[in-house]
Amino acid sequence: MQYVRGMTPAAKADRSSRTSATSAVAGGSEAPESAASSRAAAQRLKMRRELAAAAMELFATKGYEATTVDEIAAAAGVARRTFFRHFRSKEEAIFPDHDDTLVRAEAVLNAAPPHEHPLDTVCRGIKEVMKMYASSPTVAVERYRLTREVPTLREAEIASVARYERLFTRYLLGHFDEEAHHDGNDDPLLAEVAASAVVTAHNHVLRRWLRAGGQGDVETQLDHAFAIVRRTFGTGIGAGRTPAAAAPAAQVSHSGEVLVTVARVDAPLPEIMRTIEQALGDR
Repeated sequence: MQYVRGMTPAAKADRSSRTSATSAVAGGSEAPESAASSRAAAQRLKMRRELAAAAMELFATKGYEATTVDEIAAAAGVARRTFFRHFRSKEEAIFPDHDDTLVRAEAVLNAAPPHEHPLDTVCRGIKEVMKMYASSPTVAVERYRLTREVPTLREAEIASVARYERLFTRYLLGHFDEEAHHDGNDDPLLAEVAASAVVTAHNHVLRRWLRAGGQGDVETQLDHAFAIVRRTFGTGIGAGRTPAAAAPAAQVSHSGEVLVTVARVDAPLPEIMRTIEQALGDR
């Protein structure tokens, strides 16, 4: 698969315009406005979480169908119109962090170092979603229970997952060299499948963690799942690079009691570790 180290021209232009806008806001006389925007965003998220907490408590005690928007707003101590400034419907109210998390995930993609393999970047980006859940395990577990019991909430959750998947697919395709595309080339298909695999691996670990009551080292479990995805798709995504870039993932040399390892910057960590373990076993 012909992936480029940097972004495609269109992606670069889009990123450049966003960076310039951000720099303008961050510099000089615009700094106070930036601080005010940050405070407003924090207050918005705080209110969304308060409404979500009120909604979840009412759903748990009264039931989803019997709970009204007016009751959720009253429980949070705000007016009905305030509720609708933050959520379009009551089912959206138990997912207060998805919009902000999507922004953070996209920020990870935009700030990726040029040497990083795009699939590794996507794996780092989706970790922002896991951080969101892990920051409030009790809330996450209760929300999981509700989504299992209420089909409408389950549908809303599926729609949220689809947004992440579209983001990561666009990112992988954005690193695809369109000039090298030709009929019969399955690279776009591989980009979509790889993005889906990252999301699926994340969701598998997340569900297992939620079923365990939010207990366990979810970070380690997630890294293990991503290593499987990298082994499965990493090489395929790299196919089509120049022969020089297709060198072995890692090479080792011995100097007395010292083992020296040289690896490609985009080489999957599991491949590097296997090379080192094999070298140590041969001594």
